[in-house]
Amino acid sequence: MQKVEHIGIAVRDFATAVPLFEKLFGSSCYKTETVDSEQVNTAFFRVGETKIELLESNSADGIVAGYINKKGEGLHHIAFEVHDIRAEMKRLKEQGFLLLQEEPKLGADNKLICFLHPKHTSGVLVELCMEVPVDENSLNQ
Repeated sequence: MQKVEHIGIAVRDFATAVPLFEKLFGSSCYKTETVDSEQVNTAFFRVGETKIELLESNSADGIVAGYINKKGEGLHHIAFEVHDIRAEMKRLKEQGFLLLQEEPKLGADNKLICFLHPKHTSGVLVELCMEVPVDENSLNQ
C-alpha cells in the first residue's frame, strides 16, 4: 500500500453535508460524481494531500443507505492507493483477508476498487484503489 488515498464519510444528503464540510475545510467541493454500481453520489474535497469523499446514497436500498440506517452518518471507509490492485488483492487473500469482490470494479474518480470485509480489519471497511490503467478503460463501458 502506497498511501491513504481518501477517507469516505457517509452522509444523509449533500444539501446539508456539502456546505457543512465546505465551511469546515475552508474550501469548496472540487468534484461530484455518481457511481451507479455502488448506488452512491460522491463529493470530493482536498485537505492537504488527503482527499475526503462524501457518500450519499441515491437509492433507499443502497449500501450507504443501509449503513446510515444501521450506524448513522460518519466515517464509512478508509481507502489506500495500491500500485497493482490485482496483486494486492491476491496477497491479502493469501494472508487470510476476506475480499468483498473477486475482481476489482470501477469506482469513483477513475479508480479500480476492491473492499476488504471489516470483520477481518478490526471493524474498519478498507478500500484498495488504483488509477484505471489505459488498457482497462473498457471497464467504463
